[in-house]
Amino acid sequence: MGEIREYKCTYSNSVGISAEVTSGLGLEFPDAYMHSETMQILSRAIKKHDGAEFCLLPFCRTVEAEAMGAILNYGDANTGPRAKDPICGSCEDVLALPDVDVTKGRMAEVLDACAKLKAEGETVCLEVTGPFTMLNALMEPRKVFKAYRKDHDGMVKVFEKLGDSLLAYIEAGKRAGVDVFIFSDSAGAPELLGPKFMTQAVEDFYHPFLKKVEELMDDSCIFLLCPKFTFAVIDTGFGEFREHELEPGIDFLEAMLQMRGRVKIGGQVCIKNIGVKLANGRFREIVLR
Repeated sequence: MGEIREYKCTYSNSVGISAEVTSGLGLEFPDAYMHSETMQILSRAIKKHDGAEFCLLPFCRTVEAEAMGAILNYGDANTGPRAKDPICGSCEDVLALPDVDVTKGRMAEVLDACAKLKAEGETVCLEVTGPFTMLNALMEPRKVFKAYRKDHDGMVKVFEKLGDSLLAYIEAGKRAGVDVFIFSDSAGAPELLGPKFMTQAVEDFYHPFLKKVEELMDDSCIFLLCPKFTFAVIDTGFGEFREHELEPGIDFLEAMLQMRGRVKIGGQVCIKNIGVKLANGRFREIVLR
């Protein structure tokens, strides 16, 4: 079993909702998390607070699971929405859930906010969360990992269902004008799964999912993979880096925008490291095998 390199998150901003961001906005919570208009206000407030050059949506990692029926605690002015009570106890339960409908609920409001911000000249980034984080909002974590050990075929079917839902969300985001899709999966990080499970998860989900993502990316958008999963994909042999030369010192966000149409997937830096530069000007594309 090969070693998967560790990537330590170092960003101290763009972490979403806090009293420092929401104070003085005149919004009511948690209602403000539900509507396009207030999402736009919040996104711009975070952008200003962080000194960023982009608007990031949403403000939590629960939108996708909620669209499948997850029960949430919608939070307040200090914390955004988070998972509450599990609704599934098995793979069969997850497979029986409805597919996401991008035209309804908070997911539709997020997409509308993206479209409105884009129409007003903002660079829009949409964060998409992965299957283990989705499952943690639907099942107890111990049951997720037990199912992966005991019912591998069932989990593969679950991954396919969740992957199809995420692809529908990404397609809708593309129609809404999203510039950069950001993919993370905090509950499925390599340091949590361990090398054996991580390798299996790359084979079962991340690699086939990313191959489908490649087909969706074009000169209007680019997909940014969390560096933790970049190393997981590369160190398990499912991908490799390809370097592209840009001007030294270029801002990473600008590099990604310039790479649209030339690169489908990047993953060397976390966009939440606001203002990070590519000192050598080398942008690393992830080429899947």
